[in-house]
Amino acid sequence: MKLNGLLLLNKPKNITSTACLNKIKYHFKIKKIGHGGTLDPLATGLLLVFIGQATKLSPFLMHNKKTYEGILELGKTSPSYDLGSEVSTSGSWENIDPKLIHKEIKAWELLTSQEVPPVSAAKYKGKPLYFHFRKGKDVPVKHKKINIFYAEVIKTELPYVHFKVSCSAGTYIRSLAHSLGKRLGCGAILVELKRTECTPFKLENAYSLAKVLEGDLNKFVLSIPEALFDWPQIKVNDYLARRLKNGAILDAREVSLPPKQGQRALFLTTKNEPIAIMECIDELNPKWKILRGLWN
Repeated sequence: MKLNGLLLLNKPKNITSTACLNKIKYHFKIKKIGHGGTLDPLATGLLLVFIGQATKLSPFLMHNKKTYEGILELGKTSPSYDLGSEVSTSGSWENIDPKLIHKEIKAWELLTSQEVPPVSAAKYKGKPLYFHFRKGKDVPVKHKKINIFYAEVIKTELPYVHFKVSCSAGTYIRSLAHSLGKRLGCGAILVELKRTECTPFKLENAYSLAKVLEGDLNKFVLSIPEALFDWPQIKVNDYLARRLKNGAILDAREVSLPPKQGQRALFLTTKNEPIAIMECIDELNPKWKILRGLWN
């Protein structure tokens, strides 16, 4: 199947993100496919699936803000900080004031780094941390920079806490649960997680894996211009399109969009066919250069 675009997939539970892609790839005989930010097997929700030439969009979309809704359980710990490894009882939660839980989860917004779970795909000596953990080797404590834009408690049904968080791409939500457990002194693990948004896309517009595999993929996939709906989109004439396909840099005077250094835009043919993702450079003598060619 020759198809270029973005599929908004509602990933089911108990399957890896890669396994979801492989099911779609082999069912529809797709050559190029990728995703915009993995979800753990136990997590559900929005997974961006890039198909064909749209796989080139991934670096421009996968780093956008992510939003999650989750449930954590107090009084438990595990090496993976969730239900993905052996769970043990760690401490008493019965006397913890729910107001303190609200305060501590709100305090996530102050975090600038977090501890990476020892059972994760983060690399150490060329191997993922989970490889070292499963071999019984010492796993180094690694940290990564994060941004938490918003965090709140939805409701408390102790020992369970329902929460919502918006964060930078790559944030480990199970690490947030783990850190909360340490601050409260009782331990905590993540028991449910659902990604509801990969800005600007929302879960409510996603399709289930079962529905995708049963239907016509063309009906579910957004075209490249539709996937970049919030970007400036510039149509150029055939002459400029040919020049771009030969790698030309365009003078800002040849483009209808007012020049602004660092501005990115999708350039299209008059037939709405994607040509390239472009960026405006050189404030004194503005030009448009190709960041990623999208033509077939």
